[in-house]
Amino acid sequence: MSHVHGGTELYPASRIRDVAAATGAAGLAALLLTPGPDLRYVTGYDAHESERLTCLVLPADGDPILVVPRLELPKALASPAGQLNLELVGWEETDDPYAVVARRLGAAAAVGLADRMWALMVLRLRAALPGARQELASTALRDLRARKSPAEIAALREAAVAIDRVHAQVPDWLRPGRTEAEVAADIAVAIRAQGHATADFAIVASGPNGASPHHTASDRVLQRGDTVVVDIGGTMPSGYCSDCTRTYAIGAPPADVTGYYPVLRDAQEAAFAAVRPGVLAEAVDAAARDPINAAGYGEFFVHRTGHGIGLETHEEPYIVAGNEEELEPGHAFSIEPGIYPGPSGARIEDIVVCTADGCERLNQVSRELIVVPA
Repeated sequence: MSHVHGGTELYPASRIRDVAAATGAAGLAALLLTPGPDLRYVTGYDAHESERLTCLVLPADGDPILVVPRLELPKALASPAGQLNLELVGWEETDDPYAVVARRLGAAAAVGLADRMWALMVLRLRAALPGARQELASTALRDLRARKSPAEIAALREAAVAIDRVHAQVPDWLRPGRTEAEVAADIAVAIRAQGHATADFAIVASGPNGASPHHTASDRVLQRGDTVVVDIGGTMPSGYCSDCTRTYAIGAPPADVTGYYPVLRDAQEAAFAAVRPGVLAEAVDAAARDPINAAGYGEFFVHRTGHGIGLETHEEPYIVAGNEEELEPGHAFSIEPGIYPGPSGARIEDIVVCTADGCERLNQVSRELIVVPA
């Protein structure tokens, strides 16, 4: 299979023009993007986060510049940003890079700051540009980042295939007497072995911990009769993320879990079936919630149905009540209903992409309650 590592197809040169146009349309004079997913989205540069300022200055009108510490110039030039015909401005250790940004912008009325910019830089930029109102860069970038290109969907598909291969190995590691932390360590190694650049999280929530949706992994020892919620993900060399949850049972699962698991599976299927262009994000959440409510488990479904995914594990669009945004082709997000009544819980999570006429599920590993011999 082809590997999507982030060249011109994934980070096209045309994106800077598209973002500049969106910046002007959002009423901003420029975007100021420091290391993180916004900068990587626009330039392909996976810049090092530190107290030294790296900042893309992207005006709505005029040429952008990438301000980088001189010691990181070779890294910036070697990244996809080096192929963009972009002016790179290296600053020396004794220079004031914020003054460089301010000189470039002049009397800008409003600037959009990368949503994940450190407060250290937000405040320094405010001091350097006292006349500029500070907004979030997402006011310009939100819709562009939410609508994935075919290359981005290919990158997400590759990430999903890789995490599916990890889930296929999980039954080998779920043995009575092992701890959640030991299983999570095995998973983290496998996430990287299956092609991810980083293992971002490995939730291994056994027995009563399964009723805590954001449990991580503890020293609890796995026992026969436990259900285990395993929610795992990482970031591929492309920059795009995986995220997939399956629920396992060690030996015969508890009767209450076998009672509600089919409800959960049907809820996930109903939400999947609801996805197509023009449907409201909140309608997909309702599609997952309705069968769970009807079966009497509504109070135990305590989180939204899903979140967008791309260069971040959680990004727009959010599949939650109150979000009246219409789904569009290229929107990629999780569908992950859960039921957590205690003393255990269960969740099923797949990444899906809204297509021209429906929905593509990127994760293909079995969605059944997977029983591991004890």
